[in-house]
Amino acid sequence: MSRDPQSPVPARAEPPGQPSTGLPSEAPPLLSVHAALVFLTASFIGFIMGGLVFLSEKSVPKAVAAGLGSFGLSIPVLHKLIG
Repeated sequence: MSRDPQSPVPARAEPPGQPSTGLPSEAPPLLSVHAALVFLTASFIGFIMGGLVFLSEKSVPKAVAAGLGSFGLSIPVLHKLIG
C-alpha cells in the first residue's frame, strides 16, 4: 500500500477499514492559549490583591471587592501586554 509523498506520516497506524474515532483532539479548544494565560494571570493578581487587602483591613467584603476589581482591571492590560 503506497502513501502520497506529500501527506504527513500518521503518529500511529490505524488498521485499514476502521474509521477515525473522532478523538477530542480534533475539536477546537474552548480557550486559546493566549486567553487562558491572560485569565490565569488576572486571577492570580486578583487573588494576591484580595489577600493583601484582607490582611490589612480584616474585612472579607473589601477583600473580595478588591480582588474582583483588580481581576477585571488587569484583563485588558494583560491582553495588550501578552498579546
